[in-house]
Order: sequence, then structure tokens, then C-alpha cells
Amino acid sequence: MSQSLAAVAFLVPDYDDAIAWFRDALGFALVEDSALGPDKRWVVVAPPGGEGARLVLAKAANPRQREAIGAAGGGRVAYFLETDDFARDHAAMRARGVSFLEPPRRETYGIVAVFADPWGGRWDLIEPAGRAARIAS
Repeated sequence: MSQSLAAVAFLVPDYDDAIAWFRDALGFALVEDSALGPDKRWVVVAPPGGEGARLVLAKAANPRQREAIGAAGGGRVAYFLETDDFARDHAAMRARGVSFLEPPRRETYGIVAVFADPWGGRWDLIEPAGRAARIAS
């Protein structure tokens, strides 16, 4: 048997703002953007390289969903963006205005730094141990 996690819903207040942030700040690709009705779209973004789960950008449609934007991890890191070159991606993301909440640090599992999305969600940028380990300056 073979299974994989194909996509994860990611609540956003606005489709176009979210597409712009994922594309322009993180360098993600817009995989699909299809209208499903007057105020609903199927929007899928994915990190470069095509590995791992994609994000389905889901526009919050009611007060409960709007309250949940940015709160998927309850204040903890909820998303883990793995890279093959931490220094390269950390520098590029900082240059594009991504807000890192801490300096890079080396852990037993790799090099990591926490960053925030515009809606308050927390992410790890991580280069797993075993890859060429170098800290961004």
C-alpha cells in the first residue's frame, strides 16, 4: 500500500493576497486557481521542487473560520518548509520581506529558524541534518 499527504487546507482572508505572499515572499508556484462559484475558488500553491504536500488556500467563509486564520498551531509552529540549502533560502526570504522570529540555530535534526506568515501562523524553515550544514550570516 502507498499513501501520501497530497494537500493541506490553509485558511486565508483573501485569495489574491495569499497567492501574492506565497508566490512573492516564499517563492511558491501557483499550481491551480479555478473558480468554483461567485466567491469560492480552488487555489493550490506548492513550494519549488514539487515535493511534499501542497497547500489549498481556503478563503475563510464565516466567523469561526476567520477566527481560525493563523491559529492552526495554537501558537506553535504548524508548518515545516524543508530546504536543501538553508543559507540560500533564508537569505532570499529575508530579502523578500519574510519576518523571521529568531536567528538560525543548529539542532540535532538540522538548521532551523522560525518565521511568521502575514496572518500570524508560525513556520519552520529547516535544512535537515545530513545535508550540507551551514548557517546563514
